[in-house]
Amino acid sequence: MTLLSELRGSGPENHSGAVGGPVDSPDADVAWHFGDPLGEQRTAARQAAVTDRSHRRIFALTGPERLSWLHTISSQDVAELPDGTSAENLSLDGNGRVEDHFVLTDLDGVTWVDTEAGRADELLSFLQKMVFWAQVEPVDRPDMALLTLVGPAVRAGEIASLLGLPAEAVVYQAGSLEGGGFWRVMPALGEAHDTPTIDLVVPADQLRAWWDRLTAAGAAPAGMWAYEALRVAALRPRLGLDTDERTIPQEARWIGSPAEQGAVHLEKGCYRGQETVARVHNLGKSPRQLVLLHIDGSSDTRPVTGDPVTADGRAVGRVGTVIDHFENGPIALALIKRAIPADTALEAGGAAVSIDPATLETDSVVPAGRRAQQQLRGR
Repeated sequence: MTLLSELRGSGPENHSGAVGGPVDSPDADVAWHFGDPLGEQRTAARQAAVTDRSHRRIFALTGPERLSWLHTISSQDVAELPDGTSAENLSLDGNGRVEDHFVLTDLDGVTWVDTEAGRADELLSFLQKMVFWAQVEPVDRPDMALLTLVGPAVRAGEIASLLGLPAEAVVYQAGSLEGGGFWRVMPALGEAHDTPTIDLVVPADQLRAWWDRLTAAGAAPAGMWAYEALRVAALRPRLGLDTDERTIPQEARWIGSPAEQGAVHLEKGCYRGQETVARVHNLGKSPRQLVLLHIDGSSDTRPVTGDPVTADGRAVGRVGTVIDHFENGPIALALIKRAIPADTALEAGGAAVSIDPATLETDSVVPAGRRAQQQLRGR
């Protein structure tokens, strides 16, 4: 259930005029903007905005062994996840390639999971097949929906009071909402990672009521365009757009414990795909890395998701999310071969593109396993 049909109709000025997402995009079922996409980004970055993200699918895991069970089949260390805590997690295939990315929140005896709708059926099927004898039950929860608040003003004042959000709440902390559902603090968005972000998971039949309360409290309506622009600027990948069938966690910067805002814990026990993750971490670097591209805005064409990035006609990467940013103009995320220097002349979709050098990872640190090999060889 999304709000798009209601927000397209008549009503208060700040509730109408919603334009749906591009037909062929995963955001077709939610508002893409409300008539001023760049202004909505500016408001989200500097004040407060609310975005309908109810096209994400939500599951619930119940049962006393839900966390210990999930720990064994996924990449994150969640066996002892405290109540009222969230984390990001991955499901990998046997070769360590990313199949699913999801966010989870454990609260009051239930582990809530939300993920991209395009992979939701596959993820739920996998979870259900892996139950075996564990005391856990994964179930679809279409009766719950997701809204996202973005902006400096969402952490204080009338909005925080409405949510019951403590001033000291930290990233991945979660708490119950009056009337059902919960809030959770997510990693900040924006180019400087300074734009607070809070997800609300609420009963679907209260979705419009929450939208009205939040806008009345000062959160301006903003479409997915605004959210996506701030996400891209923050170099945060999205499954299926910024990943492909070959993506491994290191390429998408999904490595790290929950406290480090990662989705793969490097010190946990065995799980499917762990061998690849450990081998890359200990012996080398991922073949590609996620970077920010600046797109020549004067070009008559521009790349789309999935286009190759080329250098002298040779493919060196893949374009992910392409978006217009209110300050940086047209930008995109891309997976680029690690050896490509930042000053390489690149092209994608018929337009000149360039790597933002600040987003390149440095290769100055030699992995521990590689260092040990060199020492054994007398190097």
